[in-house]
Amino acid sequence: MDMNLTETRYTISEVEARTGLTQHTLRWYERIGLMPHVDRSHSGQRRFTDKDLGWLSFVGKLRATGMSVADMVRYAELVREGDHTVGERRELLERTRREVRARLAELTDALDVLDFKINIYAMNTQTTSAETVAGKARL
Repeated sequence: MDMNLTETRYTISEVEARTGLTQHTLRWYERIGLMPHVDRSHSGQRRFTDKDLGWLSFVGKLRATGMSVADMVRYAELVREGDHTVGERRELLERTRREVRARLAELTDALDVLDFKINIYAMNTQTTSAETVAGKARL
C-alpha cells in the first residue's frame, strides 16, 4: 500500500487555521521558493502534508530568529539541493545562532537595567508608604 495515499492532506484554509499564517503568506512562501513544492488536487487546489506543516513550523522559528527572508529562501534551496549542502546549511544556521546570541545578550543587558530601575521605584514606593503610615500614626 502506498503510504502517500493515506497521508493526511490539508487545504490552504486548514493550514491557515493550524499555523496562523494567512493564505496570502502561504502562497507567497511558495512563490518565492521558501515553501517546497506543494501537491495539488486534480482541480488544482493546494494539498499540504504533515511534512509541509513541519517545514512551516521550522520556518516560523527561523523568522523568530530574525533571519532574513533571503537567507531563509537560500536555506530552503540548499535543502532541496540535497545532502551535499549540509555544511553550507550548518554554516548559515551557526551564523544565525551567533546573531541570536548577540541579540539575547543585548536584551539581557536591557532587562537588567529595567529590573534595576523597577527595584529602585519599588523601594521608593515602600519607603513613601511606610513614611505615610508612620506619619498618620503620629497624628
